Amino acid sequence: MKKRVVVTGMGAISPIGLDVQTMWQAMKAGEHGFCEIDAFDTGAYKAKIAGQIKDFDPAAYMQKREYSRMDRYCQFAIAAAMEAAEQAGLEQSGIDPERLGVCVGTGVGGIGTTEREVTKLNEKGPNRINMLLVPMMISNMAAGNIAIKYGAKAECIAVVTACATGTQSIGEAYRQIKFGLADMMICGGSEAAITPVSVAGFIQITALSLQTDPDRASIPFDKRRDGFVMGEGAGILVLEELEHAKKRGANILGEIVGYGSTCDAYHMTAPDPQGDGGARAMKLAMRDAGVDRVEYINAHGTSTPYNDKTETLAIKAALGKQAYNTPVSSTKSVTGHMLGAAGAVEAIACIKAIEEGFVPPTAGYREADAECDLDYVPNTGRKAEIKTALSNSLGFGGHNATLAFGKYEV
Repeated sequence: MKKRVVVTGMGAISPIGLDVQTMWQAMKAGEHGFCEIDAFDTGAYKAKIAGQIKDFDPAAYMQKREYSRMDRYCQFAIAAAMEAAEQAGLEQSGIDPERLGVCVGTGVGGIGTTEREVTKLNEKGPNRINMLLVPMMISNMAAGNIAIKYGAKAECIAVVTACATGTQSIGEAYRQIKFGLADMMICGGSEAAITPVSVAGFIQITALSLQTDPDRASIPFDKRRDGFVMGEGAGILVLEELEHAKKRGANILGEIVGYGSTCDAYHMTAPDPQGDGGARAMKLAMRDAGVDRVEYINAHGTSTPYNDKTETLAIKAALGKQAYNTPVSSTKSVTGHMLGAAGAVEAIACIKAIEEGFVPPTAGYREADAECDLDYVPNTGRKAEIKTALSNSLGFGGHNATLAFGKYEV
């Protein structure tokens, strides 16, 4: 028998807030977190704007002995997990550690650590490399450290599917519970890729916005969009089997009702020009949820010319005529593209949207594009009754993932 899967905890570290509520208030208001990069010298860089997190202090979450052994992406993941775990009451007695699992991924992993150690290697030789380089740089260590912290002894998974990572991590965790393999899962994504090599690499594939005005850098679906703004941070959810949550008196925030995942099998970085893979992911999520319409879509909406155009096609293919009556917004207009963490913070946005009956806006939208002709909720959010919301993530390599969220009903 398939199980119902609910959300009992959420945590976030983002460019617009170091907790869920602060982040959500900024999303609702359309207040972005962009500025000129000051983490390194961008004098020779064409792209200079990012969604940096400047006021994060790992010492507020853990001892120096712990955080000094972690890359920044892992520190973000632990901090977000702590907020989610506290809300879910994860440390209360009676939770079976062998039925508690983890599925937390990253798109890039410990690239900041890797860059620093490569510099050290070139300047000082191999014997000066940090003895903890390997566990600090590998992509499974956020999941591993969260499992250690909370004694999670069920399956521990680290999804790496580029920009679809956060959404697929939640989707795979959902399936673990749905099919009875776990009672609870800590899941989501984390990223800290605002580094010299990473930024340079994304510039070279013409993915980043070259705007110098932070207000015009991340403008999804706007005709003048020219690329995404890189963000950083983490989003973590605690998922739980419904009866398990009810038995221990957990506060239920929302329900995951569907998940779909596909591959374009088309190109390393470009989406299928017809949006076929994204459309199929949405259809699969809706079929899993048992619905033929939704009241809100949190779009992948990266602010790149190709993504926004093809995602619009995908939404039309999935929803048909209903696409024109469905609010679609991109919260990347305020957070930037948080890569492997993006889908996780956008999942949180969907749950909050359902909970409060409020659709967050697409900020910075000024000029309509004939190829992007849906209702993108420009600049000002709106009240709406939302029974089902979709969250889309589309990643390099052709990875497509969609989650369907519903209002929890007994």
